[in-house]
Amino acid sequence: MIRSLLTHSLLAATLFSSGAHAQTMQRLIARIEAAPPENRTAIVDSFLSAIPAGPLTEQDTLATFLYRGAVSSANVPGDQNNWNPDGLPMSRISTTDLFAVTARFPRDARLDYKFRLNGSTWILDPRNPFQVLGGFGPNSELRMPGYVPPPEIVLDPAIPHGQLFDTTIASTNLGNSRPVRVYTPPGYDTSSDSLGIILFHDGLEYISLAGAENTLDYLINRKRIRPVIAIFVPPVNRTEEYYSTRRTLFTAFITQELIPWIDGRFRTRRSAEHRATLGASYGGHIAIWLGISHPEIFGNIAGQSSVIPSEAAGIQPGLPLRFYLDMGTFESALVGPCREFVALLQSRLYEAVYREYPEGHSWGSWRAHIDNALELFFPGEALGADRGDLLPPLPGLDQNFPNPFNPTSSIRFRIEAEGNVNLAVFDLLGREVTVLLDEKMTRGSHEVRFDARAARHGGHASAALSSGVYLYRLTVDGQAVTRKMMLLQ
Repeated sequence: MIRSLLTHSLLAATLFSSGAHAQTMQRLIARIEAAPPENRTAIVDSFLSAIPAGPLTEQDTLATFLYRGAVSSANVPGDQNNWNPDGLPMSRISTTDLFAVTARFPRDARLDYKFRLNGSTWILDPRNPFQVLGGFGPNSELRMPGYVPPPEIVLDPAIPHGQLFDTTIASTNLGNSRPVRVYTPPGYDTSSDSLGIILFHDGLEYISLAGAENTLDYLINRKRIRPVIAIFVPPVNRTEEYYSTRRTLFTAFITQELIPWIDGRFRTRRSAEHRATLGASYGGHIAIWLGISHPEIFGNIAGQSSVIPSEAAGIQPGLPLRFYLDMGTFESALVGPCREFVALLQSRLYEAVYREYPEGHSWGSWRAHIDNALELFFPGEALGADRGDLLPPLPGLDQNFPNPFNPTSSIRFRIEAEGNVNLAVFDLLGREVTVLLDEKMTRGSHEVRFDARAARHGGHASAALSSGVYLYRLTVDGQAVTRKMMLLQ
């Protein structure tokens, strides 16, 4: 492939009189328009022979889409224009049958697109070898020069593979049944270990369109995550179950029927910190909702291109939750609400990892970033998690005593090794009201006296605190734990 591209690059350079490669299309148009009409087809033939694959990318950020055929019009709907049927119209080059349009994209962008011919016929780009499966079939895939395809989504025959177990689960709450596929990691049958779990919404698509089982095999083999059990659950009535009229019933199905079945059938870790829920789009909506409504079951929440539940605005500080969210920068309708949700989580002291990629609302994006969530929730030895637990150990923070209190209370905590310790108090909006400790401390148990009449911040006395609920957060070398306390003046 590399040798072929080099050969075609040399041919193109010869055809267009050496010059800057960035001017390829301009040189082509100028050459065609200057040539007699009877010679123009030969020029197009030579050009397309020299550059056989499309789109043509130049200057790292320019992509030219090319279509050749006997049509009256052609345009390029795709992620770049929210699949507008009339988006990105192509222009016919002079009197030839070659159509082209150039657009600028981030150098590491990856986008789905199709060609639309004569205002009605949708086709894949016949010159593009890259395709990506979507919910409505395959699309052509634009890969800009800086885009790196994810290796983990491809089946690797050289590594051990987990097993997929298929069953059908009936729901009394919903009055229906659905197929469920469960992934157990390599070595599960010969081990006695109990494992964490991750629940995938739109589960069968996460296998057929995203290759999630390949990602799990890859990350486990390279010790980037610890072995986990994955449950792939499809919807029956997707919008109703994930987003609207049947969401409450679907939540009951997951929490009252599916999870108990999983716990009874497989060796699972029962605490919420070892359980995750993940989904995309409306699947992300239900994943977030399950976490904030049932933090006693799911302590880890991942949403990809998620529709944010309206109830998320009322999330209270102090729930034992952490979040992974990602979004495509071309998803204009979803980016703003997701950014606002992440800002809200951070203001209320939640661990929330958020990433944006120059992509669209596509399985091509979601499949490439499953590893981010898995590595956050279930880090393996290669990421430094060399202890027995799936999660790094948290410092020990006791409930303050007395509680409620007026006006003083004691806060005790334990740290396992010498480290940088910060102990701070926040209000329910996540605003820091006082810092009790911010220093290096030795291993062992410690106690701090908190006086609400003389709260101090930055070495300066502040106003006495009013009655209400407050949060106190202990952070030791980046690992944090938060509790609530009540002040009664």
